[in-house]
Amino acid sequence: MRELDMNTRSLLTLAEELECRVFLDEPLDKHNTFRIGGSCTAMIDINSPDNLSQLWEEANRLGIRTMALGNGSNVLFDDKGFDGVIFLIGSSMDKIYMRSDNVIVAQAGCPLLKLCRFALEHSLSGLEFAYGIPGSVGGAIFMNAGAYGGEIKDVIKFGRAVDREGRQFEFTAEQMKFGYRSSRFLAGDELIVEGEFELPSGSYDDIQDKMVDLMGRRREKQPLNLPSAGSTFKRPDVEGVYAGKLIEDSGLRGFSVGGAQVSEKHCGFVVNKGGATSGDVLELIKQVQAKVEKDSGYLLECEVRYIPYSV
Repeated sequence: MRELDMNTRSLLTLAEELECRVFLDEPLDKHNTFRIGGSCTAMIDINSPDNLSQLWEEANRLGIRTMALGNGSNVLFDDKGFDGVIFLIGSSMDKIYMRSDNVIVAQAGCPLLKLCRFALEHSLSGLEFAYGIPGSVGGAIFMNAGAYGGEIKDVIKFGRAVDREGRQFEFTAEQMKFGYRSSRFLAGDELIVEGEFELPSGSYDDIQDKMVDLMGRRREKQPLNLPSAGSTFKRPDVEGVYAGKLIEDSGLRGFSVGGAQVSEKHCGFVVNKGGATSGDVLELIKQVQAKVEKDSGYLLECEVRYIPYSV
């Protein structure tokens, strides 16, 4: 077990006083969909936006390295782990409710699957595209998650977040500065705590049919049977050009480095075929980028966030 310095012990004591669960040397491979990574110094299971405000303010005052983590569906942790404290925003902060007939409020730890099913139960349309994306509301807002022609920016009305001084803010969709797989939150100056989604009424059966159809497409085309971080590369900003097709055209289907592999089912995914290290994944990504750029002229931008052990 790592030796805790005085500042970290102080932060963890505050977390326990706020009735947040604290885990020491928590293995990170349990907390990301790649199933890769060492352990973090400590993990705090956040149980409310107010407590997140207080803990992040204190961590910054004490100079402690932190990061927020939801379902871990778009991250790659270093094999050594994370030298710092992770704020887990998960099942202890996943409340969801109706603010009005057409507005759903969901905390950042709420799984997208839960949000989509909640919308279905209330016959609200617009979130069908997100059904099956293995992330949380916070992560979806952070990355402006999207699929099958839909994006979070299309359905979100407000986002709520805290800053490093513990202040809480509300942002409109415009203020969140959404782009392709990006938002204002990538800068790391605010942590998302809640999203408010305004959705049109629809037919329960039509919404369900579309969700079932899109889930079927995912199962048919994506390597859901192996650990991955979802789509590995961003789509080039050229209409009709797709990362997976470029990789396939370069003859890289099934290409491996150690336990990391370009999926044989969908070349846009790098999968952990068994025992992959973060080094395997990073080297595979590097080699894919080099080969595709040489063959096509396109430099593929990695969509997965690599989290180093230390800064």
